[in-house]
Amino acid sequence: MKIATFNINGIKARIETLPRWLDEAQPDVAILQEIKSVDEAFPREIFEERGYQVETHGQKSFNGVAILSKLPLEDVTRGLPGDDSDEQARYIEATVMGDTPIRICGLYLPNGNPTPGPKYDYKLAWMERLHARAEALLAAEEPFLMAGDYNIIPQDEDAAKPEDWQEDALARPESRAAYRRLVNLGLTEAFRARNSASGMYSFWDYQAGAWNRNNGIRIDHFLLSPQCADLLQDCQIDKEERGRSKPSDHVPVWIDLTA
Repeated sequence: MKIATFNINGIKARIETLPRWLDEAQPDVAILQEIKSVDEAFPREIFEERGYQVETHGQKSFNGVAILSKLPLEDVTRGLPGDDSDEQARYIEATVMGDTPIRICGLYLPNGNPTPGPKYDYKLAWMERLHARAEALLAAEEPFLMAGDYNIIPQDEDAAKPEDWQEDALARPESRAAYRRLVNLGLTEAFRARNSASGMYSFWDYQAGAWNRNNGIRIDHFLLSPQCADLLQDCQIDKEERGRSKPSDHVPVWIDLTA
């Protein structure tokens, strides 16, 4: 089973490039972030005609997440538990019914800038809620993964110029500590489980020639439960997608599971 995560930075902007990527990459499941669309306006027909079941948790102009699946999806839930007042559309869950059912948690973690301030407080509180959700899922002892745009640079090697990010919410010590606490529950970071090389990034800013100079960061991650990690065959970054026409500032990251 090929599962990909992709921050598309707006479905309207990616209305041509996203279907083309799906046709070429052929993921069984695609987890999308920043669809920037309410549910009713999402162009689901484009994806349904390609054989995907479409589930969205949208929001006008901002945020928004989705799961596209060629396999049946069951028990779809929207929103990260732990704060009923949170109106930001950043989280969706569903079980993909393959040979081995996999619980998919698609997330778009808050950016958190500027720091310090309320946006950073919200980021850290959101990560605490994600930690609690991971604990609950681990207690069920069933395969699950948490994938998406984490807006976290885990280590200095995940940035071309780590010195530029020291005071940024993506790399501040509190952000990295919260990420490590999540991983230390017993989750496997799929990319690093299969790749040790530096210079591998999933985001490049549109400004200052970042792409041409490979001045990127790696912030799109798969975290796998132990039962899911046992199924992991590969994890790669589709870097070439950034060089296509009308690209997102992110590129897809995908895993291959024997499921």
